[in-house]
Amino acid sequence: MEDIEDLVAGGGGGGGAPPGFRPALTAVGVKPKRRGRSRPDTSGDVQRSPVKDSVAARPSNVPGTQTIYIKTFGCSHNQSDSEYMAGQLSAFGYCLSDNPEEADLWLINTCTVKSPSQSAMETLITKCKSAKRPLVVAGCVPQGSRDLKELEGVSIVGVQQIDRVVEVVEETLKGHEVRLLHRKRLPTLDLPKVRKNKFIEILPINVGCLGACTYCKTKHARGHLGSYTIDGLVGRVKTVIADGVREIWLSSEDTGAYGRDIGVNLPTLLKAIVTVLPPDGSTMLRVGMTNPPFILEHLQEIAEVLRHPCVYSFLHVPVQSGSDAVLTAMNREYTVSEFRTVVDTLTELVPGMQIATDIICGFPGETDKDFSETIGLVKEYKFPQVHISQFYPRPGTPAARMKKVPSTVVKQRSRELTSVFEAFTPYSGMEGRVERIWITEIATDGIHLVGHTEGYIQVLVVAPDSMLGTSAIVKITSVGRWSVFGQVIEALNCVNQETASTNKTWQDEASACSTTCDASSCSKEADPCACGAQSCCEQKTTEEAALSRNDIREDKNTSLIGWLLRKRRNRVKKREESEIVSGHNSGQELVSKRRAEWGGIDRALLGGMLVSVITIVALVMHLGARA
Repeated sequence: MEDIEDLVAGGGGGGGAPPGFRPALTAVGVKPKRRGRSRPDTSGDVQRSPVKDSVAARPSNVPGTQTIYIKTFGCSHNQSDSEYMAGQLSAFGYCLSDNPEEADLWLINTCTVKSPSQSAMETLITKCKSAKRPLVVAGCVPQGSRDLKELEGVSIVGVQQIDRVVEVVEETLKGHEVRLLHRKRLPTLDLPKVRKNKFIEILPINVGCLGACTYCKTKHARGHLGSYTIDGLVGRVKTVIADGVREIWLSSEDTGAYGRDIGVNLPTLLKAIVTVLPPDGSTMLRVGMTNPPFILEHLQEIAEVLRHPCVYSFLHVPVQSGSDAVLTAMNREYTVSEFRTVVDTLTELVPGMQIATDIICGFPGETDKDFSETIGLVKEYKFPQVHISQFYPRPGTPAARMKKVPSTVVKQRSRELTSVFEAFTPYSGMEGRVERIWITEIATDGIHLVGHTEGYIQVLVVAPDSMLGTSAIVKITSVGRWSVFGQVIEALNCVNQETASTNKTWQDEASACSTTCDASSCSKEADPCACGAQSCCEQKTTEEAALSRNDIREDKNTSLIGWLLRKRRNRVKKREESEIVSGHNSGQELVSKRRAEWGGIDRALLGGMLVSVITIVALVMHLGARA
């Protein structure tokens, strides 16, 4: 997980508030990180705060004036926690920096899932102490292993105490050591937040889980299941949509277990959320990782939600091993057959379904036969995404006391499985297809923009930064192992959120006739307008928002025929868009139907042309008679 980039100090209250004061909700925009070749900034995003450029000139003893460096390790839930802590610090007046050298205090949000991430944390802590910087450590490591030697003399924020980060930072800057590890009620969802990507909201729906996996250290940190209420989560969704968020990621240690502690379940939550998503598809929902046991009884309902046009048909379902013997040793509480049921059912019921999974190589007691069963499972399903990791014994877990597989064998199995997985070509056959994608970030090469199809397949396109946060129709030009490349056919215009009208406009009518276009449903975001100008998002009428760029250029023609032509095209496009969104007609059927239907404007056009022809003929005959 990268550190939070380009954080912007938020305006508003909080500068003189007492410790622990909770300011009003603010969401501070964050520019996506740029790497490689620089791209011109045409998006009009919020710029970095000038306060950062005068760090040396500010007094360092006034609370809320110092600079904070935040580093995040781990999962999307950890990233969300960091964004909440950054939002509170920014709202209180602290300046946030991605440069540790200019920071007055370091805040490290840690992960305890694997040994490498904890080792990286320990290295960073050592570096911070050598630089004699005040340090605050948050996340799963201190919560689950509070007696670590590396944590001596540093302040700590527990996973359920992130709403008190301002207090901890303030006291640490004064030279005090503060430790807040006591578990309490869940942090509220309406805390200020600085998003790493302003278009993506990571929404934790619950903390902890109901499992007891023998290798898992996260349970020690996050604890037993604790779910947010449906009303609270739906309210948060409404808020972030109003903030301009275009993707909502539901996150937790196990989304499938959601609600079992409060008498509800995941399908109930998902159905409540999709009812408040914009009907134009401008904000998409991505369901987070779920273990097999808790969704087996809800597969039909989950499939129904994943078929919703504004929900990605993608799910992360970790299997960990293809051997029942290993799954029993892991205490995973399901069999390989039950995992197959999950995958087969969702694949059958959800068109274009994409499933990612996880594999642990070399779990204690894993035999060659066990591993061959894992290889067979992966080969059978050819998952487009497989997260492969070697087994790492975590202190305090039952698996740490089991007899280990030799490290050379573990590494060899990891290499073999990786080789098998990388030989797959999951996106072959996509070349030439027309897809709708939603663009939310800049690729690591600094050249392409990154979008995703409804199946959450990564599509790289060359396009201006102004298309960030928008939706587009693209033609897939080539495919790679990890992503595909596309050419933008049409950038879909932005829509007035108050009218929530459909804004699809096809640049070329033939693109609507493609039989391979499975992006016809209202899947992702038709967000901010591609032109990047705020003016085109102002109070437009529904009719104006539906005009294509060609229509706008034709407005210069004020003749009656020109006006009738524009009105007819607009009406036909509206009807075509609504039918495409509803999914009832193919492109060819739409063309045939359009030719078959004649409205008032069509008849007026035909009448006008006939009158013109008759007038011309009469004029020619009159001139001929005079001659």
